Amino acid sequence: QVQLAESGGGLVQAGGSLRLSCAGSGRTFSNYNMGWFRQAPGKEREFVAFVSESGVVTYYADSVKGRFTISRDNAKNTVYLQMNSLKPEVSAIHSCNEASGRTAKFDSWGQGTQVTVSA
Repeated sequence: QVQLAESGGGLVQAGGSLRLSCAGSGRTFSNYNMGWFRQAPGKEREFVAFVSESGVVTYYADSVKGRFTISRDNAKNTVYLQMNSLKPEVSAIHSCNEASGRTAKFDSWGQGTQVTVSA
């Protein structure tokens, strides 16, 4: 399992933008499909976005489609999530993980990065 570290979260007003980063280390990062997931207090963790090993295939949760963009730079072992037009309901800890479709492949998670959107 690749080791992952998320960053880039913060407090932003509704309508604002954030760019999250997920840095991988330990194994060949480019061999893995990756996903972003989020978990709000008292709620189940949910899928946000997926990117294939090469970066060619991406897909999103319906709630973020058209506003979020997932990408990766395998030379830097990093996956990004550009989040635009943020809404308060996005507020959650955002984490990355190897992905199998819309499901996280592993049940172990890093600290994630907190995203808070104020109304």
